[in-house]
Parts: sequence; C-alpha cells; structure tokens
Amino acid sequence: MKYNFLHNKNILITGGTGSLGRELVRNILKYNPKVIRIFDVDETEQFDLQQELKEHESVIRYLLGDVRDIERLNRATEGIDIIFHTAALKHVMACEYNPFEAVKTNVLGMQNVIEAAINNNVGKIIFTSSDKAVNPSNTMGTTKLLAEKLMTSANYYKGAHDCVFSSVRFGNVMGSRGSVIPLFIKQIKAGGPVTITDATMTRFMMSMSQAVELVFKSQEISQGGEVFIFKMPTVNISDLAQVLIAELAPGYGYRPEDIKVEIIGTKPGEKMYEELMTDDEASRSLERDDMFIILPQIEDELTKIDVSGYDAVPIRSKDYVSKDVIPITKSEIKIILKKERIIY
Repeated sequence: MKYNFLHNKNILITGGTGSLGRELVRNILKYNPKVIRIFDVDETEQFDLQQELKEHESVIRYLLGDVRDIERLNRATEGIDIIFHTAALKHVMACEYNPFEAVKTNVLGMQNVIEAAINNNVGKIIFTSSDKAVNPSNTMGTTKLLAEKLMTSANYYKGAHDCVFSSVRFGNVMGSRGSVIPLFIKQIKAGGPVTITDATMTRFMMSMSQAVELVFKSQEISQGGEVFIFKMPTVNISDLAQVLIAELAPGYGYRPEDIKVEIIGTKPGEKMYEELMTDDEASRSLERDDMFIILPQIEDELTKIDVSGYDAVPIRSKDYVSKDVIPITKSEIKIILKKERIIY
C-alpha cells in the first residue's frame, strides 16, 4: 500500500463534510482504516455524505460538534490515532466582517483540537492551513498563521505524550467550496458577467487530488513543528476565467463571446498575488522535488528533527511568490481542469 500508515487506524477528520474533508474520507477508505470519525457542525452535509457513503457505514461515524466545544472534541478524540484538522472559517470576506468569529473557530478551535489530542495521546495531528497565512493582509490569513504557530508550539509543551503536530499550507484548491471556480461556473451558467478582481491577478492553484496527496505525504514524514507546502503552478485568474468561459458557455446555451468579463477591483484584505512562504521562512526551509518544508523557528532539545528523514536539500528555488513565477498557459489550465473533471 502507498500509505499503509492509514491501515487499521482510528482517524478523526474535523470539518469532515467540507470539500477537502470529503476527499480525505474517500481516499482513506482505500486503506481499510478501523474507523473514520467525521466531526462537523453541519447536519445536512453529514446526512448527504452518509447517503453517499452508505456502503461504508460500518467504518464511518458521524459526530455532530463544533471545534469551539472542547468537551465534545475530547469525547470525539478518545482512542484516535490520527487527526486531520480541516474545520475552519475560510471565506475571506466573512472573516473580515466577523473577525472574532474567525478567532473563535480558527484560533480557539485550533487550541481545543491540540488540547484534545494531548489529552487522548493522539499519535499525529495534521492541520490544513492556507497560503493566506503568509504576510497576512486579512483576518482569515491572520488566524491561519496563528493556528500554525499554535500547532508548532504544541510540540514543546505536550510533555511525555507522543503527539506529533504539523501543518500543511495550501494554495487555492480547484473546485473547493468557496473557491473562485464554482463562482465562475455559476456566473457562466447565468450568462455572465464573470467578475474578476484584476486581469493581472495571480494565484497558486492545486488540484483536490494534490491537496490530499500533500496531507498524506506530510503525515507520513512529519516529525513535529514543520509546515509542509506542495509546489504548485501559478495561474492568471483572467486566463482561468477565459478557459472556463470557452469550455462551458456552449453547454449552457451561450456563445463564449457573449459572456462578458467584468473587472470589479480588490475586496478588503485581498492581495494581487500570493506567497507560499516568507523570505525568513525560506532561510530555514528544505526543498524536495514535490514540496518545501519549513522547519520550526525555535530550536529546542524537546524537538529533535532528523533532517535526513525528509529526503530534502536546503532550499534552492524562489518559486514561492506567484508574481515571480511564469503562469501556466491556457492549454495547461484546460488539461488540469479536465483531469479534475471540472470541465468535460
């Protein structure tokens, strides 16, 4: 098996009915886990997923709960070997208008997951963060950065427990809920206009299958306190919109040239480009063919990291700022969208 560490394990996924959570569930099932506990606050999404995965009802448990509730998390975490923590408030604008709600879920909820993991001596905990945590310009990114800091620091105060806490940092995951692709598709279906911030805006983008691969690879090699970042292509948002229009408009009864593109300008907290890490983080990072690994800033006897275990070298590239990377072509975007079955 490729990821045999999942075999016969008790696994908890917070936010398990979200886009990434669902994909993690589907992929973990391939490795015959002992149990998957799906912890989520959305009862309707849990019901829908339960209907979809009926044949796996002997393995999957559906737990209603909020990461803000430490008592519920403690119970959900009993006997668990691995936690994949994906639950979060992720919409930039929602977090801008409701900043303390973002703090309660993304920061206090993160600390609750850590405490529950330590209380139950969970083996490995992987937190799914965002590239918006790098030099954050909005509330969502700021809370994700603080959550990363909490995850790293947990390795220093876990005491005699064997827990390993690490983070993964994503770019934009194609087709995930709240991402730009579902919005563009909805706008195309309605006949336009397709709204973009700026014709020169760039983003790092990864497929859902790449996101799952990053989570699994990171869980396999994590030693504690790292932030793992997959290398991913840069996409010009205008090019992405044009490809979707060209491919999808005829299916909705429109000519591509009839779908207008409207430039609406930046929203509060929105960047023109994204970064995968800061220069300071790069100075203590390693690089593999498939990912960057940011090592903990605090060197301490409590967390001894064997660098040879990563099969990596000191960082040598600068491909971690989207404005400094040549975007992939429209043809390449089209290939990725077809592979992910976003367009047919």
